[in-house]
Formats: sequence, C-alpha cells, structure tokens
Amino acid sequence: MRLAFTLEYDGTDFSGFQSQKDVPTIQDSVEDALKKITNKNTRINYSGRTDAGVHALSQVCDFETNIKRSNKEWINGINSNLPSTISVKDIFKVPNSFNSRFSAIERKYSYVIYNSKNKPLFLERNSYWVRNSLDIDLMKKQLQSFKGEKDFSSFRSSNCNSKNPTKTVKEINLTTFNEFIIITIIANAFLQNMVRIMVGTLIDIAKNENNMSIQDILDKKDRKIAGKTAPACGLFFLGPKYTDELQLNTCEENIFDRYKI
Repeated sequence: MRLAFTLEYDGTDFSGFQSQKDVPTIQDSVEDALKKITNKNTRINYSGRTDAGVHALSQVCDFETNIKRSNKEWINGINSNLPSTISVKDIFKVPNSFNSRFSAIERKYSYVIYNSKNKPLFLERNSYWVRNSLDIDLMKKQLQSFKGEKDFSSFRSSNCNSKNPTKTVKEINLTTFNEFIIITIIANAFLQNMVRIMVGTLIDIAKNENNMSIQDILDKKDRKIAGKTAPACGLFFLGPKYTDELQLNTCEENIFDRYKI
C-alpha cells in the first residue's frame, strides 16, 4: 500500500530537502526515521524540492509499505525519530498510482518580510528583515504583472535545469500585518529560486533601486536584469494541491492564521 504524509520543518539547519552526500537534508532525516521504525530502506517521493534554508508548513511525501499501523502509530513513530525542527502532521492512505510530485496540480508559497528599523529578534530564522521603507502600493501594483502564463527566464537561478521556463501563476497577492509583509504565490510549478528572485526584485523596485517594471523585466528574459535573490529564511512552502478525488487537504491556506501573527 502507499501512504502519504504532510510534513512541516524549519529549513535553517538543512542543506535543502533533497538527499545530498555528506550534508544534512530533510529527505535523509525522514528516510532515516522510517528505517528505524520499519527496519527497511525506504525511499520517499516529495511534492517540492525546497532549497537550503527554506521552510515548509505542508510538504507532502509518499512511500510504499506492507506494514499495517494506525495513523497515530505512524505519526508518533516517525516523529520520535526526527529532529525537533521536522514534524509529520498527518498521514493518508492513497492510491498506488499517487506520486507527491507528479500528482500535484499546483503549489503554494509565501514569503515573509519583516519591514522595520528594529531587528526581528525572535523571528530572525523565519523572515527577511528589511530596514528600508518600502512602497507597498507600488509592490501590489507591480506584482500583478506576474499573474498568468509567462516566461520566467529573468526569474530563475543560473543553476536551474528546468527545460521549460514558462510557468502559470494562478494567484499572487500581498498582505500586511503590523511590520509583516506576506507575498503569497500559487502556480502550477516553480523554477529554481523563482519566488526569491521575484520577491527580491519587488523589494528593489519598492526601494527605488530598480527603475524597470516587472513586465519589462519579464520581457527581457535575462536574469541579470532582475533584482537580487531574497534570502531563503523568509520563504515558506505552504504545500501542493491535488484533485478533489484524492481527498487530500494538504495546503495551508494562510500563513497568518497558521502562526497567529
């Protein structure tokens, strides 16, 4: 049978999600935990390959097993063998054809900016501190140019190996709460560092350090024209969305509600 589970983690101390040699990763931690409770080497699929330092509220993973346990036993067993910064939230039985990555129809990210002259002492690991005054109205206006099916060549890492730079942004919005600025993006898929470059460029525009519009930067299809890559600490993967038939309620709706900020 195949089981899927939702996972949350603070990515600060990890070199990304995907397994790598000689560095700590989320995938290795989860697979090590599964091995301890199943006595088998278990390879997991995952819905999004988050980079080093990026966090997740509802990463989705799946694996195959013949072991029958209650959901509570699976969750408690895995969590008892994970670092304190990684936690399984829920677990589901899914069709054998299910794949966390390829079955997803869209993915959702939020980026957290802390805009204040005072340092976010207790949120430094989970937000990007920007001391400059930002033109919020300008940011809201400019980010609308990202919406729709676009070529995001200007907003991809130079190391990105995706063959197709065209992605469809289904929804993008900016909300504020006290000193927090949250940019949330839903798309069918993302290029490497795409969200962080989008956010970094919006910040540069809002600080009047880049006089080009987002549309002009998209049209240039040149990474050198876009702004700086925003740091990983502010980025949260809220999760993927699947078809209603799978009955997987995995994606966090709102980062404000999740952390009560």
